[in-house]
Amino acid sequence: MRVLVVEDTVDVAEGVVAAIERLGHVVDWAADGSAAQDWLVGATYDLIVLDLMLPDADGVSLLREIRTRGLDAAVLVVTARAAVSERVQVLDLGADDYLCKPFDFDELQARIRSLLRRQSGDRTNDMTCGRLVYDRGTRLARIGQDVLALSPRELSLLEMLLAGRNRVLSKANILERLFDWRSDASENAVEVLVGRLRRKIEGSGAVIINHRGLGYQFRAE
Repeated sequence: MRVLVVEDTVDVAEGVVAAIERLGHVVDWAADGSAAQDWLVGATYDLIVLDLMLPDADGVSLLREIRTRGLDAAVLVVTARAAVSERVQVLDLGADDYLCKPFDFDELQARIRSLLRRQSGDRTNDMTCGRLVYDRGTRLARIGQDVLALSPRELSLLEMLLAGRNRVLSKANILERLFDWRSDASENAVEVLVGRLRRKIEGSGAVIINHRGLGYQFRAE
C-alpha cells in the first residue's frame, strides 16, 4: 500500500519509514505540515502516520483537514503527547489509532497491520482466496503447505489484490501503490508483474481477471 509519514525528527522518520518498507509498502515522507499537504494533493494514501508536533503546523489541524476533505486514509497518530484528553481529541477528530513515543517498531508494524486488516475486512493476518493463503505478519504466501517463491514486489501486489479481492483495481491505482516517485515505472511494469504473479498462483483456485480498459480483478475460480 502507499503510506505517508509526517514526522519532523529525521532519525525517528528514517526508522518509521524503514519499518514500514519492511512490510512491503511504498512510503513518502513529509518533514512538516506544508510538505504533507503537498503530498496529499499529489498522491492517494491508504495510511498516514502523523506526528502532532510539527515545526510549521499543529498535527491536530492537519488531521482535521484530512477528515474535512473526506480522505479515506487510515490515520495513525504518533506523538510524545501522552495526556488522555489529547488522545480522546484526536480519536474524536477521526484518527484510527494512537501510539505514544517512544515506541517499539514491532508494535508500530503490528498496529499498521491491524489498521490495514480493518480496511480490507480481515480479522487476522491470514488473507485467503481459494487455496491461496497470504500471511501479512510473515509475508509468506502458500498454496496448501507449499510456500510460493515470490519477490517482495510480487508479495506486495498479492497483498493489494487480496485486500481488494472481487473489486477491479486499475493499473494506475496499482502503479501508484507499488512504485514510489523515484521510479520511472509505467503501466507496462504492472502488466509484467501481474503476468508473473498469475503464473505463480496457478492451481491455487485464485485467478487474476483482466478487464480490458478497466484493470484487474482478483477472485476465486
